[in-house]
Amino acid sequence: MVVAIVLLTIALVIVVALLAAAGGGKLARLDGATYPTAIIRAATVFAVVITFAATVTEVLAALFT
Repeated sequence: MVVAIVLLTIALVIVVALLAAAGGGKLARLDGATYPTAIIRAATVFAVVITFAATVTEVLAALFT
């Protein structure tokens, strides 16, 4: 049961990161950025969201153990 919850949480974080990256790329494109620049910004947003989720996980793990 715990494995299923962990896998669903990981899937949810990835989906949220992808949505944030798509939004970041779209906003960059609307701001007049070229396609390569918009893709770089989207990748940066994706990496930031994944890093933030890992940091929150690390802090919560430290608090609960």
